[in-house]
Amino acid sequence: MAVTDEAIDKIKGMIVSGELSPGDRLPKEADLADRLGLSRNSLREAVKALSLIHVLDVRQGDGTYVTSLEPHLLLDAMTFVVDFHRDDTVLEFLEVRRILEPAATAMAALTMADAEIVQLRAVLDQLPVEPTIDALVTNDLEFHRRIALGSGNTVLCSLIDSLSGPTTRARIWRGLTQEGAVDRTREQHSAICEAIAARQPELARSWATVHVAGVEEWLRRTLQD
Repeated sequence: MAVTDEAIDKIKGMIVSGELSPGDRLPKEADLADRLGLSRNSLREAVKALSLIHVLDVRQGDGTYVTSLEPHLLLDAMTFVVDFHRDDTVLEFLEVRRILEPAATAMAALTMADAEIVQLRAVLDQLPVEPTIDALVTNDLEFHRRIALGSGNTVLCSLIDSLSGPTTRARIWRGLTQEGAVDRTREQHSAICEAIAARQPELARSWATVHVAGVEEWLRRTLQD
């Protein structure tokens, strides 16, 4: 593993230094191994590892390329790891959501295009009067996804998206057990949307904080019972 780690570090160094840029094709395996002073086997293992986290793209019959290195690609690996969370850590994920989502919502109030706000309203309108829990959670995820996109910050958007999985179960659980959860979610979503449409970032931030903190506080009390 130490030899493979060395190979990974050397390829990483080529990318970080700018010697290899996004979209560049790596030199042939034999040439690159010789140049970096590595065995072809260790280089092969390093390429395999870096392709798993979307730093490199191995194209059969064409060669190996540096990916676009865009945040959504690089943070996709974090989403995979996060999916291994335990139920007793869901509160911690909700705490992180409470930090990130209000910030994204405030940014969206300043940067979201008018057409995107129209689409955000349309998401709310798609929710039936008496939705199933699955429909409510799906609508909730789409609503927050569009706001994160509307923030204009791709890193923040990817981070929030990676946190959606661990907190989905808590949202379903709340919807099934807490009286008035559907109406409360609908009202808070509407308030968030109107604050964004009014271009009031601090009001949007406040409503988003109330919204996420409500789920967090409910879960905290439930786990203590």
